[in-house]
Amino acid sequence: MTDETVDAVSSDPLKSVADALDAAVEATKDGVAQATASVGNALPAVGGFLTGLTYKTCYAVSYGVVFPAALVARAVPKENAAVHGFIDGARAAMDLVDEMKHRSQTGG
Repeated sequence: MTDETVDAVSSDPLKSVADALDAAVEATKDGVAQATASVGNALPAVGGFLTGLTYKTCYAVSYGVVFPAALVARAVPKENAAVHGFIDGARAAMDLVDEMKHRSQTGG
């Protein structure tokens, strides 16, 4: 360093502090911009992961419920008291639901 540089730095310490703060602010702005860009790129990836996870979970649950139910339904003989009981119970439940809907619509 030359004597003029040393004199300029030592004669104006506020300028040195201001320059250092300016450099810190610029570095922070750059860091925030990079973090924002990283988050912007990460959100679609996370969204895609959650969408895929939701789809696969629902698929597995529905397959795990529907397939065994269909298998059991096909294994039970059609003409017996148990099947007739299930059918009559299902009809009674649907009638009750219809009656409850009718009551709520008429207010009574």
